[in-house]
Amino acid sequence: MSDTTTIQLSLEVRAILDRIKKESGARSYAAAILWLAKKAKVVEHSQLGSLPKLKTFERDKHDRFD
Repeated sequence: MSDTTTIQLSLEVRAILDRIKKESGARSYAAAILWLAKKAKVVEHSQLGSLPKLKTFERDKHDRFD
C-alpha cells in the first residue's frame, strides 16, 4: 500500500482535473497529475527556422545611446 494524502480543491480545479484525466486516459487523479507534470517538463521543439521568410536582424548604427 502506498502512502497517500488528501488535498482540498475548488470545484473548478476538480473539473479541470476530470478533463485532464479523461484526455490523458489516466485511471486516477494521481496519474493525471503525474501526466500533466511530465508534459510540463517536456521542452518544445526549437522555433529556429519557423519563419524562413523573415529578414535577418541587423542593428541600426544609431540604435544605442552612448
